[in-house]
Amino acid sequence: MGEYVIKLPDVGEGVAEAELVEWQVKVGDLVREDAVLAAVMTDKATVEIPSPVDGEIVWLGAEIGDTVAIGSPIVRLKVAGEGNVKAAAESWGGEAKAPEATPAPGPSPQGGGGRASAAKADAKSIARPSAKVSAREDEPAPESASPLWGGVGSTAVGGGLAAVSGAPRLEGEKPLASPAIRLRAKEAGIDLRQVTGSGPAGRIQHEDIEAFLARGPQLAKISGLARNETIEDIKIIGLRRKIAEKMTLAKSRIPHITYVEEIDVTALEDLRAALNKEKRTGAERPKLTLLPFLMRAMVRAIADQPNLNALFDDEAGIIHQHGGVHIGIAAQTPSGLVVPVVKHAEARDIWDCAAELNRLAEAAKSGTATRDELSGSTITITSLGAMGGVATTPVINHPEVAILGVNKMMVRPVWDGTQFIPRKMMNLSSSFDHRVIDGWDAAVFVQRIKALLETPALIFVD
Repeated sequence: MGEYVIKLPDVGEGVAEAELVEWQVKVGDLVREDAVLAAVMTDKATVEIPSPVDGEIVWLGAEIGDTVAIGSPIVRLKVAGEGNVKAAAESWGGEAKAPEATPAPGPSPQGGGGRASAAKADAKSIARPSAKVSAREDEPAPESASPLWGGVGSTAVGGGLAAVSGAPRLEGEKPLASPAIRLRAKEAGIDLRQVTGSGPAGRIQHEDIEAFLARGPQLAKISGLARNETIEDIKIIGLRRKIAEKMTLAKSRIPHITYVEEIDVTALEDLRAALNKEKRTGAERPKLTLLPFLMRAMVRAIADQPNLNALFDDEAGIIHQHGGVHIGIAAQTPSGLVVPVVKHAEARDIWDCAAELNRLAEAAKSGTATRDELSGSTITITSLGAMGGVATTPVINHPEVAILGVNKMMVRPVWDGTQFIPRKMMNLSSSFDHRVIDGWDAAVFVQRIKALLETPALIFVD
């Protein structure tokens, strides 16, 4: 038997490190060649790491949320044959150590080395999510697992657990109480977090309830309402951390100017409905939403103001003005916010824009969008649909210089000079990088889009 070390591979595009976002294996698992071991994230693309060999997992070198350098060891396997442990040790330097709660590989599965390692682990390390180790079928669970049940000093006696002892519970910690105590407290309208327990480890007894009630009903009775003073610490990892970094960068470096304009989309909605009802021959056309019309309007407006379709390298002091219009569409997915990109919108008609939008939306929702599909935008649209609100202040997708925000459409009375008539109205909230886009230019751009959307036939006229 030998050992095989798997290092974090080069995931391309000059990336020097990646964030570990998922383990699909644990210590003790038997894996086959090409089985997925983990997933790492670079920028907004997630890459799966497969196993190049068959073997048994004996060590995992990082926790979820850790940033790992390319070439760093992340997994050790026990394999048939010599493995690659010598070559790995030279580059590894022999410095890395397994997490202290992970059983150290012994000479054989029955050698008991894993049990000794687990028995020495303290309560804190055993409770860490990254240190959870499932017992193998041919190996019994560690005998000294008492830290999971009570104080560090608790031990099993005669097949049972010794009485739990320790310091009183900390403020905000879930109170210890039997089901009978909890039922009585609920019936009496008592918040158990306000009761001081006199039992072992602060466990609440019947006499503690009696004493609490005796101090006064005004403290005990809470009419079903109770203060919640618990605090949950949630580590920001994966896509959410990438979003946080991106938003911080954009707001700290880009002075935003936001321009909100009201648009009458009644004619546009009539045209859209008519096109969707049109009998089509040949290939099935996708259903049209408002976004393809907005994309084509942006292409027409950018032709007059190409400086809006640009990336600003503020460190070099250079504006990269693009000929191709690559429109990012900010989309909410179960994993968080992503921005799939419709490349070369200037070369797509209204139907092609709609089809590409549908394809990218499905890929983003299912998590199968590629790195290329999630990068390369030169200007962005953000839309919350029916949740769009009256107005928003969109954050620019750095290093772009403009973003358009679509607000929800509402039927409102509009004065036509003689009377109020119902019209379908929608606000467009747009933000611009004020370092390179003046307020006047921003207003001209939005007004041009407004004119095109209010007279949608102009979108189709060259």
